[in-house]
Amino acid sequence: MSWSVVNDGDGLPRIILTEPAGASAVIHLYGGQVLSWKNEKREELLFVSTKASTKSPKPIRGGIPICFPQFDNLGYPERHGFARNRLWELDTCPSPLPRSNNHSSVDLILKSTDEDLKTWPHSFELRLRVILHPSKLTLIPRVRNTGSKDFSFTFAIQNYLSMSDVSEIRVEGLEMLDYFDNLENGERFTEQGDALTFDGEVDRVYIRTPAKIAIIDHEKKRTLVLTKECLPDAGVWNPWNKKAKALPDFGDEDYTAMLCIDSAAAEIPVVLKPLEEWTGRQELSIVSSSYCSGQLDPRIVLQG
Repeated sequence: MSWSVVNDGDGLPRIILTEPAGASAVIHLYGGQVLSWKNEKREELLFVSTKASTKSPKPIRGGIPICFPQFDNLGYPERHGFARNRLWELDTCPSPLPRSNNHSSVDLILKSTDEDLKTWPHSFELRLRVILHPSKLTLIPRVRNTGSKDFSFTFAIQNYLSMSDVSEIRVEGLEMLDYFDNLENGERFTEQGDALTFDGEVDRVYIRTPAKIAIIDHEKKRTLVLTKECLPDAGVWNPWNKKAKALPDFGDEDYTAMLCIDSAAAEIPVVLKPLEEWTGRQELSIVSSSYCSGQLDPRIVLQG
């Protein structure tokens, strides 16, 4: 139950969390971004593009980026905000969160800079705790207003998940919910299917979603459960073949092996008064299953 700091090939610091059963996670200080999460079987559960770059000022395409002070195009001029392309630091004063007893964890912090204040004139501290379990990864973000006036923000934890074949994936928990469709100029629709499946590009923000969402991978015979608190919305993204070829940091065929599911506070911005703090929470957990042969009912997973 330990962590260490090393430098990657670009000289950027990264943190490696390990757990006795064999699970591991790699977190880059650039972006405060988890780039690898392996379970106790040493299976990689996150997707990183084959053309991803870790060179500033570009964000890293894959892993788990943090979107702040904006998710999507909601408010701040830069889409998805600036937190994902800033260099974070180790947080030496992470209180008041309790210690992560018997689990490997690390605390990171990002503070407002003079450059950031030119485009988003609000002083803040953004903290992130990453906790590694044998078959679960927990992220706890906190935003504190350190200025003298109120500010509002939208926020997301983007999860680029490794999939066997996106066309065989089912997402349970979003049925009959409203969503904003970025492929239709942000128009609002209602999900009609009994599960979300994929046969083309998707770029949506579902609103007022449940606390649990299940992502079922038939080929790998496992279900990934996304559990979240104070993050009421959920983004879903896959570029499909045409958009993938147009993205400079995305491999032409990468879309087949990934799905991005976000935990977000998007529809209603969070408002903080001076010295107030907001805390969110997300857990990604793996449930071994043979759902494709009827041995797992995802509704039972979603209900606990």
